[in-house]
Amino acid sequence: MKAKACLRRENAAIVLFLAAFVLIFLRRHMDDLEFQPKVKSTIIMPKVSTDPDMNRSFCTFKPLSPKDALEERRILDSTAWPETPLLPAPISLEQTSDPAHSTFTILPGMKGGQWHVGDQLQVMIQTSDFQGRPKKSGGDFLLTRLHNRKLEAGVAGQVVDHLNGSYSAVFSLLWEGDAQVEVTLVHSGEAISVLNRLNREQPDRIYFKSLFHSGSLSETSFCNVCLRPTQQPLCNYTDLRTGEPWFCYKPKNLSCDARINHYIGGYKQNLLNANEEKLFQSGVNLKVYIRASGPANVTVLPQKEGQLKVKSSTVTSGPSGYYYQGVWRALGGTTVCKFNTSSAISQCLKGKAVHMYGDSTVRQWFEFLNAALPGLKEFDLHSPKQTGPYISLDNANNILVTFRCHGPPIRFSPIPTRELRYIANELDGLNGGHNTVVVLGIWSHFSTFPMEIYIRRLQSIRRAVVRLLNTDPGTLIVIRTANPKALTLSETISNSDWYSLQRDKVLRAMFKGLNVHLIDAWEMTLAHHLPHNLHPPPPIIKNMVNHLFSYICPQNGG
Repeated sequence: MKAKACLRRENAAIVLFLAAFVLIFLRRHMDDLEFQPKVKSTIIMPKVSTDPDMNRSFCTFKPLSPKDALEERRILDSTAWPETPLLPAPISLEQTSDPAHSTFTILPGMKGGQWHVGDQLQVMIQTSDFQGRPKKSGGDFLLTRLHNRKLEAGVAGQVVDHLNGSYSAVFSLLWEGDAQVEVTLVHSGEAISVLNRLNREQPDRIYFKSLFHSGSLSETSFCNVCLRPTQQPLCNYTDLRTGEPWFCYKPKNLSCDARINHYIGGYKQNLLNANEEKLFQSGVNLKVYIRASGPANVTVLPQKEGQLKVKSSTVTSGPSGYYYQGVWRALGGTTVCKFNTSSAISQCLKGKAVHMYGDSTVRQWFEFLNAALPGLKEFDLHSPKQTGPYISLDNANNILVTFRCHGPPIRFSPIPTRELRYIANELDGLNGGHNTVVVLGIWSHFSTFPMEIYIRRLQSIRRAVVRLLNTDPGTLIVIRTANPKALTLSETISNSDWYSLQRDKVLRAMFKGLNVHLIDAWEMTLAHHLPHNLHPPPPIIKNMVNHLFSYICPQNGG
């Protein structure tokens, strides 16, 4: 992602502001291109309060109903991460988890060192610090995978933290032949403590702006879910139907009604001290492989006669599926079929309306369909490339596909305020039924905020989903989960895999028990041999969309 530095503005009234925002830059990423509108305007630079108590409590939440508040507390408790003992300040890298000194060991099988398809493989992981001393506490973030590159096979492992520096990883054995274990330290527990602190103390480290315009006057102001107390009045854009909060500092000479757009403003920098930055070093302790203390692979024999097959997973145990010969095979539920031709896809979607709502990871699916179906033509709405809205039609097969990005906080280029829509409101205006498919994907843009903000957004969306299913029970609802991505220091501070994992847990808990279908982008990305990317590469997207088609047209693949 290419960084841009915002221009410093020499003004004595903004010295305190500049102390907090020393260098503003825009991250290098396709979702952060096309930034500020080319309009001459005055930027409102608020004078931030220096009262530490005020700044500590500037992110407040509207009271919930007793039922919603209880659910929020339950979800926060169930997704709580193991705490890492506080190290003396300043944090010493030597006392944190070091993948180079950590190891994993494949435990002997129950059958005298033999493993068969349908068995489980257990791996013990022991973490050590940079001085080679075994860790005594848990809280590290580990990813595990079992794979065979030649067979294009892979499955994610399930990790258990024993809270004493050791971890277990369990893998379902799902193919014959070689199976190699891969263990990755994403973050040490000490690094996660820093990430946790950032979300508590710096929820505005990604900030937004809006242009206000009336006649010959233009002003630009800062906006966010959480705005620090200042001497500047606020414009309150809280959505009347959903209750979703959004605020901007009021322009000096224009009314709140003069707001014409929304866009990402930038990213606060220099939030970590030198010792904290050492906890996020690529190639050292940021998404680095842990070596095996012995063999890293096993040979899996054919399934024994009468042996039980691996069944569908729950949220916390067992994989949701696996790859074999590059094709995703779901465990339980709908069989994932191959839709390898445009005619097979057209036949599946014939007479259907597919409505997609969310971020750019859902937009990828819209773009995939446009490329896969020659008969599907995008109607030119003159929409911005990132934000939409988009509409594509296949008149011959009566297929409609739409995409619209979710409402703030959305880190996109300028979006007209008239196009800022919350998913819940869109669902309330939708005509559902047996020929209607709704695809939802909303996670990445909430990473820097307290979890309560994400929980409340999902509660709002869930209520709308329930209303839609009550009115039109034949509507198919499909939800795309989060996925891991490539990480650098700057990416980690704003969009770490740990932030994504925690929101992924919340999303699954929120929609558990409803008549909706999940596409497990987390495991589909983790189990694949291709590098992690916020926008997974085409082979993974093809498998995801095949899974979507299989929900729409069970057993009708081509």
